[in-house]
Amino acid sequence: MNKIAIFYGPLKGAVNRVADKVKEAIGEDKVVMVPVKDATVADLEKYDKIIFGLSTVGKDTWDASYTNVDWGKFLPEIGKTNYEGKTIAIFGLGDHVTYAHGFVDHIGLLARALKKNGAVLAGQVPTENYEFDESEAVLDDKFMGLPVDEDFEPELTDERVKNWVEMIRPDFGF
Repeated sequence: MNKIAIFYGPLKGAVNRVADKVKEAIGEDKVVMVPVKDATVADLEKYDKIIFGLSTVGKDTWDASYTNVDWGKFLPEIGKTNYEGKTIAIFGLGDHVTYAHGFVDHIGLLARALKKNGAVLAGQVPTENYEFDESEAVLDDKFMGLPVDEDFEPELTDERVKNWVEMIRPDFGF
């Protein structure tokens, strides 16, 4: 399928709003929105161009006791797909004040899971212009995707999304 799939979750919150902004920046006619809540391996395999959107709400989010939430259910599906030849990017929400020592960690957790299955990631964002102490999402002074802080920096989201979409445009071919 030629459309870009945005796999995102949870529904009806900040991740959903940012996913809509990414879709709008790319062009609504070029994007299919796929909530991860009910997504499967078959859904992943339909698309060659995938953007993942998720939030980081604390270390407990992906722990075994927290498996009933959208990404808790979907994360095992990530490892069942081969991503070689697919174009992949990630955006993640986090709180750089409350979670300064784990800012957007889940971008890193997801990126590592994708890379294990052949993914090459587009859209790494330099860490400059971000305030945080530590992040599992940083590799070689770049985030492995787009970090967004809707809690303390919502006024920066539109510009960050716009710049990131321009960054991934050549890789995604839109």
